[in-house]
Amino acid sequence: MQAPRTTVLLACGTVAGPLFVAVALVQAAARPGFDLRRHPFSLLSLGTAGWIQIVNFVLCGALFVACAAGMRRVLRHRPAGTWGPLLTALFGLGSIGGGVFVADPALGFPAGAAPTGAAAATWHGTAHGFAFMVGMTALVAAFFTMAYGFAAAGDRRWSRGSLAAGIAFVALAAAGTGIGDWRLVALAVAIGWGWVSLVAVRLRAPAPDGGRVS
Repeated sequence: MQAPRTTVLLACGTVAGPLFVAVALVQAAARPGFDLRRHPFSLLSLGTAGWIQIVNFVLCGALFVACAAGMRRVLRHRPAGTWGPLLTALFGLGSIGGGVFVADPALGFPAGAAPTGAAAATWHGTAHGFAFMVGMTALVAAFFTMAYGFAAAGDRRWSRGSLAAGIAFVALAAAGTGIGDWRLVALAVAIGWGWVSLVAVRLRAPAPDGGRVS
């Protein structure tokens, strides 16, 4: 039986993904001048209502870090038991950094920003980009690390699902940034953040053979 503390830690991850996506999408629809086709979620941290997205980044990042601690408690001494939780924690820390260090205005958002491209980079904009890079690299690695862990545990359905989610995430994020359609990147975010939350749900449940997922 799973310890109550482990269950709570994994529940943090279960909540984090849907919470982040929901809060970001509501803001994308409500913020004047924000166009999801042209603007990444990071720009929501700017302007008078930017504190909402800053809190969204930091809070959900902290929830993912807590989830990583729960994953470690479940997966200790098992395949992916070190790197899976560690990569999840780095992903959460990247989100926290993305909130602490705000992006630079760009693409006409908020009002008054350069209509194309971005203004001269600031230190906090550079730090935001670095935190984002660390977090996304860790997330991509986590997809494939956990796919290996599920396969080693004999859970082929979750292994294949993790591989498919990782491939979809990379393809959508690359395509969206390549053609400048941030709706594709938003879909990638929904897949990536949602996958971590689903893994947290899976680790709270008994494996088909009555054991725990590795």
